Amino acid sequence: MTSTEAQARYPLTQGVNPWLVTVAVMLPTFMEVLDTAIASVALPYIAGSLSATNSEATWVLTSYLVANAVILPASNWFARRWGRKRFLLFCVVLFTIASFFCGAAPSLGVILLARVVQGAGGGALQPLSQSILLESFEPAKRSMAMAAYALGIVVAPVLGPTLGGWLTDTYSWRYAFYINIPVGIIAVLLIARFVHDPPYIKNAKVGAFDNLGFGLLIVWTGCLQVVLDKGQEDDWFAANWVRWAVAALIIAFIAWIWRSWTNPKGLVDLHVLRDKNFRTGCILIALLGMCIYITITILPLYYQEVMGYTAFAAGLVVGPRGIGSFLGSPAVGILGSRVDNRKLLCGGFIGFGICSLYFGHVNLDIGPFTLLLPIMLTGFALSFVFVPLATTTTSTIRREEMGNATGLFNMLRNIGGSIGIAMATTALIRRAALHQTELSTHLTPSSSVLQQQSAQISAYLGGHLGHAQGHSGALGLIYGLMEQQSVLLAYIDIFRWTALLAFFCAGAVWLFDKPPKNLKMPEGMH
Repeated sequence: MTSTEAQARYPLTQGVNPWLVTVAVMLPTFMEVLDTAIASVALPYIAGSLSATNSEATWVLTSYLVANAVILPASNWFARRWGRKRFLLFCVVLFTIASFFCGAAPSLGVILLARVVQGAGGGALQPLSQSILLESFEPAKRSMAMAAYALGIVVAPVLGPTLGGWLTDTYSWRYAFYINIPVGIIAVLLIARFVHDPPYIKNAKVGAFDNLGFGLLIVWTGCLQVVLDKGQEDDWFAANWVRWAVAALIIAFIAWIWRSWTNPKGLVDLHVLRDKNFRTGCILIALLGMCIYITITILPLYYQEVMGYTAFAAGLVVGPRGIGSFLGSPAVGILGSRVDNRKLLCGGFIGFGICSLYFGHVNLDIGPFTLLLPIMLTGFALSFVFVPLATTTTSTIRREEMGNATGLFNMLRNIGGSIGIAMATTALIRRAALHQTELSTHLTPSSSVLQQQSAQISAYLGGHLGHAQGHSGALGLIYGLMEQQSVLLAYIDIFRWTALLAFFCAGAVWLFDKPPKNLKMPEGMH
């Protein structure tokens, strides 16, 4: 086929087969989604390697989410200012370079800095890729293209935990980040070769960048994250720096709201929140982000820290969540145009809540297949939430406001996820301490049960280690069991609280006005 014939056949892509464009833009999105799933499994190993606690290791996730959230509202301006192709290439290169420094990080501070840079690079990958993909196909073929694109997004959470666990156990947790490098290089080559900007992007007239709004956004989100991550260490408001940070957070947040409300051409136009459906959807996506990221973070930690699984085994156990999403996506596609989206949303949140409630009945005797079905059903239920929530939220938004609305929507999802992770890790520490105190009241020296059990264990250990060592070893073993039970009860508390949050969301979906039929997934939602 000559270049003239190709141009005539594929006018939207300047002669490039649109399926080649699909592969080119799917790779960076796949890489970004894969990285989040991989990192969640490797957290205990990152903590051990960098002399950090598990709660500190979760900053690897939260720092990425906040940086990702900050860049999302600005991505549309950068794409129009620099060109969509050029900005996408810059983001992929930045993400790839930051992945190298994440893997090579010698300390917790270095990896957190690298993750912030990585989050800034990854923030625009999905909305940019979706925009390019939708404009590369004629309207009649866009649904098929988005189905192929969604398949890549669904496969990443399936492969992520298993691949991350295998790399961590076989080589090192560092390879969970190094794997992004070859993928990023291939993505850069494909984008440079097959992706082109449409004329309206090349000729776009872009106004001045909202430096003040962007700066205020960075300040209040940064203060929020620092307080959530480190507040537990210094007993929250007992520390002066926490009080100052919260004061800066409140001032910057109020100033950001004022700036965004009074400056329609600013980074974010908050007037879109006047729309009832959009306002409701923003609240729900923040709560959904909390639910999802709590589960993504806490479940692998439970298997590794309480049950003693390796990273690979934990990855295999939690991987079926992606299979559930894979199975649920076609069903949502079929039902979305036939059933009230509020019913789909309600059913999805209830299903997620029931599964989380089931997780709240775990004990130390469960096997690797005990939670297989509820983990798979979690992914299945979430597939009934993502697309209906995005479509219902934007059902009454005008097209010219869509870019601003989707940026705000996705930003709130990430901030909700970051808050959820920080709350869960803090609750783990505090609830474990509380349960340990409660259990210790039953282990007094006068307790007949303690005396009997310690005598039996002491006699057994005494036969191998000597009488003196047997007694101290028995007390140490009993204390270790009590500590393990305390941590188990803390995980159970978090699972149950997550279930209550999901049930609350199931009721809140009925605040939506009834959406029109045949809604489509809006551009930029993911």
